[in-house]
Amino acid sequence: MKLHLITIITVLFMAVSTLSAQNINIGTKIGLNSYTINTDNSSSFDSKLGLHAGLLGHIHLNSQFALQPELVYSMQGAKSGNTDIMLDYINIPVILQYMFDNGFRIQAGPQLGLLVRAKAENNSSVDIKDDFKTIDAGLSFGVSYVHPPTDFGIDLRYNLGLTDISESSNVNSTNRGFQIGVFYLFNHN
Repeated sequence: MKLHLITIITVLFMAVSTLSAQNINIGTKIGLNSYTINTDNSSSFDSKLGLHAGLLGHIHLNSQFALQPELVYSMQGAKSGNTDIMLDYINIPVILQYMFDNGFRIQAGPQLGLLVRAKAENNSSVDIKDDFKTIDAGLSFGVSYVHPPTDFGIDLRYNLGLTDISESSNVNSTNRGFQIGVFYLFNHN
């Protein structure tokens, strides 16, 4: 899995560097998650709060469209009774944005998640990484706003898991979650 992560990071940064003729901004982001696990059986999970933080590249394709690849550490999972299911991912969304002239943006795109930690916590902590697949694929939808004079912005997204994350053949489980966060673009144009 570490080889997959290194390969993905290398390809992401090579793609950004080859687009140097375009208007590219690098930024950071941090925010709050509210995730749950959706299943196709009668299992019921409550939402779990967590954080996300990472880096982003904002690439202007023209005056109205931009591509925004990101590399984000995301604390996800769910609650089941008194047990916290903690699933931590390195997520790599590639978001296509339509930019309005007033700083608002609508956005959507695919997201690849790499599971880095899975634990169940009640009175003790149990490693459950073998119960979950290491790859999660999904789609992200949302809106954002950047305030050009300050280069700060706010981002609101819904992430819809498309692939089964459970190693069990009896249950089909997917990640679902909302994210709200702030970001900063260095030398935003």
